[in-house]
Amino acid sequence: MFPLRRNRRLRTNESIRSLVRETVLSPNDFLVPLFVVEGKGVKEEIPSMPNYFRYSLDLLEQEVKELWAMGLKSVLVFVKVPDNLKDNKGTEALNANGLMQRAVKTIKNAVPEMIVMTDVALDPYSSFGHDGIIGHGQILNDETSAVLAQMALSHAQAGADFVAPSDMMDGRILEMRETLENNGFFNTGIMSYSAKYASAHYGPFRDALNSAPVDMQEVPKDKKTYQMDYHNRTEAVRETRMDIEEGADIVMVKPGIAYLDIVREIKNMSEVPVAVYQVSGEYAMIKAAAERGWLDHDAIMLEQTTAIKRAGADIIASYFAKDIVKLLK
Repeated sequence: MFPLRRNRRLRTNESIRSLVRETVLSPNDFLVPLFVVEGKGVKEEIPSMPNYFRYSLDLLEQEVKELWAMGLKSVLVFVKVPDNLKDNKGTEALNANGLMQRAVKTIKNAVPEMIVMTDVALDPYSSFGHDGIIGHGQILNDETSAVLAQMALSHAQAGADFVAPSDMMDGRILEMRETLENNGFFNTGIMSYSAKYASAHYGPFRDALNSAPVDMQEVPKDKKTYQMDYHNRTEAVRETRMDIEEGADIVMVKPGIAYLDIVREIKNMSEVPVAVYQVSGEYAMIKAAAERGWLDHDAIMLEQTTAIKRAGADIIASYFAKDIVKLLK
């Protein structure tokens, strides 16, 4: 009790604060999202994500070498698919020589030890901008899962270490796991977006990939029939437990800072590593506020990512990864 116990003794200066610090960031905490486009010599800034870029394959090679030199050892790959290759069934997603498949090979050739995770969802390939096949005005679950399993297999064949289904279809983890096992890809991991909420934080990401849902009468206008209702908490536990039972090696909560209660809930029940995606909207808000002088960019960046780790994240997918590692060094 006070005065025998004075808690401020452990806050006297930075040396003692760092000595007793409970949560510490390191390069090993981060998964770096990468956006890939067709072309050559392309490094184009995403308008709604300042200082973040889409890369053509030749410059992607340079980028992953730089990441590796910084101590960043894992990447999560997304592709921006030309409109003329999009359809309702995501046919291009299964192209063995598609952009995703070539991106995986490019990264592995450049840095063989880099952990490559791939986005598995139909929205970049869909003419409707949805994560699934549309039929009769609905997102078809089982038909979509069948295509996603083949998509995951195609990524594994290209050399992906992990596939990362972000679609939220029921049962797709089991179908992917069985497809990978039946084709001899026993060591290809699955990082499941297990608790992915229908959030308003995703806008800049959809700008980055031109993958926003199309506003047409015959299709749903949003993703609320498959992404989770943000009012719910125990549903996230149920979704995650099912994914683990179906074979997920890593589970993910998305978005990050507004869902730290969910992160802690999942961490407390999970027997596998927990990833958290600090999404494009979170990135864009910090950038916008900092540009206006309303916030200290580096301070809030470090505070939010530390909070995500403190809440229970073993892995943080963040567009700030490079900036944070530079500060840590």
